[in-house]
Amino acid sequence: MSQAQPASVGRKDAMTIGAASVGTVFEWYDFYLYGSLATYITHHFFSGVNETTGYIFALLAFAAGFAVRPFGALVFGRLGDLWGRKNTFLVTMLLMGLSTFVVGMLPSYEQIGILAPVALVAMRLVQGLALGGEYGGAATYVAEHAPQGRRGLYTSFIQVTATFGLFLSLVVILLTRKSLGEDAFQAFGWRVPFLVSILLLGVSLWIRLQLSESPSFQRMVDEGKGSKAPLTDAFGKWPNLKIVILALVGLTAGQAVVWYTGQFYTLFFLEKTLKLDGALTNGLVASALLLGTPFFVLFGWLSDKIGRKPIIMLGCVLAALTYMPLFKSLTVAANPQLAAAVASAPVTVVADPADCAFQFDPVGKTVFNSSCDLAKSYLAKAGVTYTNQAAPAGTLAQVKIGDQTLTAFDGKGLDKAAFKAQKTDWETGLGAALKSAGYPAKADSALVDRPKVIAILTLLVIYVTMVYGPVAAMLVELFPTNIRYTSMSLPYHIGNGWFGGFLPTTAFAMVAATGNIYYGLWYPIVVASVTAVIGILFLKETKDVDIDA
Repeated sequence: MSQAQPASVGRKDAMTIGAASVGTVFEWYDFYLYGSLATYITHHFFSGVNETTGYIFALLAFAAGFAVRPFGALVFGRLGDLWGRKNTFLVTMLLMGLSTFVVGMLPSYEQIGILAPVALVAMRLVQGLALGGEYGGAATYVAEHAPQGRRGLYTSFIQVTATFGLFLSLVVILLTRKSLGEDAFQAFGWRVPFLVSILLLGVSLWIRLQLSESPSFQRMVDEGKGSKAPLTDAFGKWPNLKIVILALVGLTAGQAVVWYTGQFYTLFFLEKTLKLDGALTNGLVASALLLGTPFFVLFGWLSDKIGRKPIIMLGCVLAALTYMPLFKSLTVAANPQLAAAVASAPVTVVADPADCAFQFDPVGKTVFNSSCDLAKSYLAKAGVTYTNQAAPAGTLAQVKIGDQTLTAFDGKGLDKAAFKAQKTDWETGLGAALKSAGYPAKADSALVDRPKVIAILTLLVIYVTMVYGPVAAMLVELFPTNIRYTSMSLPYHIGNGWFGGFLPTTAFAMVAATGNIYYGLWYPIVVASVTAVIGILFLKETKDVDIDA
């Protein structure tokens, strides 16, 4: 029987948690700068393609960092089980800091052409590999220092680091924007938050060098019980592989989509869909993160009392049930003019399906000139939600806005000058019709119900804390010491790197394809629902597991 544990975190324990956490905060800061500055990165690195394609490419480059995270988990997880927790996350930190600094120094597309986005994606891949090794090391390190019955509380501080890293990135961006002004920030100031990372790297390396190795790992080495082939032992033997699969499908996949919906998709939704000012969006999200962050520790502590599983599963269920009404309420609070226009004058595109192309142009040279494409491209660019209605073959597309109907033109066969003139007239007329129906070109900042927006965003963050606060402790407790770093890192980074990391891109594509600004929410709703069902039925509770046994 374990001895009674102190009611508070001791000074030595606090130093261990703090040292591991500070470095992890800086890594998340580095990683999430890209997402917070996606609009500016699109402008500087993807200016050779059209606006919509450039934004999709920027999201894909963002997702590239997530795509390689599982490979980083395999590489650095193996090193962590062979070489030690501390040494491994020192290497990952160095890679992350240097690659982030380089992004701030990269020439733009106008300066070096296609090499600019190629170099950018290369740096994102290095970041993804590094993060794939960082989290597992930090979470395992803290959990292996924690006394029995306190792992949920101790590791919850590691869980705070992802949110705090995002919060720190938003604060640095806001301060830089205000000090330089919007024009200077657009031109060169966006690089400053990336360049600052070199200072954070120096501080975090110094802090991490003060740490000693994990006691569980050191005991395993002293007793000669380490694995000589962590990858084979973790994934080549069915009893452990089965737990890895369950941890992915019944735990981390749902946790990931709830995390990215609550903390990243809200950024995209507010700024790109609801057309809020970028600085205001960052301020609102940062406020919600600040209010919601203490709940990571609360739910970590609570998981030591009642278990990890019920808290995580309840978070997934609540998210799946309430995302649709919450995001619709967010529209009303953030852009009431848009919400009113959608209710009073819904938009419908009536078009021959054969006339509608998938408007993704990798080189920015294709001209989408059918009547359907002309209608949908303008509406998508304006952030207007619409429904689709099939029309007879060969007919011109029509846009119905309430009781108004506008017929698009077919640009095929027109010369360049005639096409440009007709397109200008068409877009001017459509824009005027939307305006007369109450559709705003941008959200009016004076009409934003800030308290209500922050309340909704904070609730979304609380869902994040429910699924994320206890998850590190649960992952550590599922696997034995000699293959723990490897085993827990892979399902975590497949879940968060693939299911979560691709969420913004996937949701954006779903919205663009259907015209429904809420349609992308079905992705996290379905994934969270599947995780809840499988986790409740098949995943065991772990809070009383002896991780040194």
